[in-house]
Amino acid sequence: MGGVKRSLKASLIVIALALLACVMMFILWPARPAAPSASGAPRGPSFEVRVERPRIDRFLYGILPVKVEEKLLGGGELRFGHTSRGAQVGSVGHDRLELRADGWDLLIMTDDKGGIAPGTRLVFPMELAEVQRTLRCRPANMASGYLRTAARPGSDVLDGSFLVELSPCENAETGKVIDTEAGASPGQAWPSPPLTLRGSFEGLPRGRR
Repeated sequence: MGGVKRSLKASLIVIALALLACVMMFILWPARPAAPSASGAPRGPSFEVRVERPRIDRFLYGILPVKVEEKLLGGGELRFGHTSRGAQVGSVGHDRLELRADGWDLLIMTDDKGGIAPGTRLVFPMELAEVQRTLRCRPANMASGYLRTAARPGSDVLDGSFLVELSPCENAETGKVIDTEAGASPGQAWPSPPLTLRGSFEGLPRGRR
């Protein structure tokens, strides 16, 4: 019994030291210098979209900061923005937001009460089992989230932010829920719900396109 306890203690020490090394590497890693910008000048059009997997599906159950995870594994968060290849802005309004890039297609819709509407969906690429696939995710029946917009005074552009919790994703080609393709047990959806979609935008021209 004593040997088991010593072995467990030694394992915990090794894990703790490994995590400490990861954190120190992240802290000491030189950051990219920020691009200069005019103080107070309005920005836009610009946007950023991030897809956050639940902790249970992340490396070491998500105990590492996302930026550390990205540097260690080249992943952690899926994202696209106005600087991504093929970036486009579609319809923009107080109840609708469409953003696209190569392989990505986001539509957020809200109902007359401001809640996330069933038409909301996200399509994005991901490599699973060494095969590039296209995933399609929609909000759950009782969708949680928001789309917040604010018009700039004297202009017809919107700034805002959003957050949407998505239900299990499906293979866009087959319509089947992703499970064994990603290493999960049969019938156990991957990624584990909820998948969190969040982002922000500035200076997007209002209108339907």
